[in-house]
Amino acid sequence: MTPQRFNEQSHGVYTISATPFTDNGALDLESTDSLVDFYLEKGVDGLTILGILGEAPKLTFEESLQFTKRVIARAQGLPIVVGASNVSTLHIQNLTEAVMDAGAAGIMLAPSGALKTDEQVYQYVSGVLKALGSDVPVCYQDYPQATGVSTSLDVLSRLIDEFPQIIMMKHEEFPGLRKLTQLRRHAEQNNKRRISVLVGNNGLYIPQEMRRGADGMMTGFSYPEMLVEVARLFREGKPEEAEDEFDLYLPFLKHEFQMGISLAIRKEVLRRRGLLSQPIPANLVQR
Repeated sequence: MTPQRFNEQSHGVYTISATPFTDNGALDLESTDSLVDFYLEKGVDGLTILGILGEAPKLTFEESLQFTKRVIARAQGLPIVVGASNVSTLHIQNLTEAVMDAGAAGIMLAPSGALKTDEQVYQYVSGVLKALGSDVPVCYQDYPQATGVSTSLDVLSRLIDEFPQIIMMKHEEFPGLRKLTQLRRHAEQNNKRRISVLVGNNGLYIPQEMRRGADGMMTGFSYPEMLVEVARLFREGKPEEAEDEFDLYLPFLKHEFQMGISLAIRKEVLRRRGLLSQPIPANLVQR
């Protein structure tokens, strides 16, 4: 089954998958299969791999491609977004070409960490997008807490206007509710293109972000069934019921999102749910 590409109407839950490793640091492909099956069972709308939660910087190019192909082969046509961010534009090009040929739905791109001014951000991102070409769907990751790069509303709007391949944004600026409101208002008032917006930050602010125009979630919370249910309730026009469901999981959302140890907590929970052979993140394994 050929995976579908994501588009401006994409919504719901694009779970960010962990990358399973064996105890010697090699890719654990059997656990990869279990993890993908689990996400399919829980009813997610798509998967995102090789992001920050996916420990992408710790993989070789060959491992990244191997993992991507394994996920796509197992995902039964579910759209797979592949994180391709890198300081090297050539690396981004090469990985993007390889994963799109393998059947990815598109890529996720975050700006390089050395950028400080609006013009630097615009020049870097526009340069990468030109190199990739207009046929590759791009999800722009706006996560200044991790990248150190702030993308202003002006730059973001300019990029969306000039590059139709930007069709999704992963909204993770913190706090970022005002920016999300402004982005939606700017598109509506100026008759601009409306892109899909999925929210991250482990889903801590889902009710507020959904009420401000988000279309869903792109996060790696270890109980994706909650995300799927909350997205469904919002889609059905039941925001109060959605928030009640969200509140049941809020204490654990906060526990899982502890700076510095969140990945370890997440992978341990996934192990206890029978999905990983062992929980140790790759940065703690001698490879």
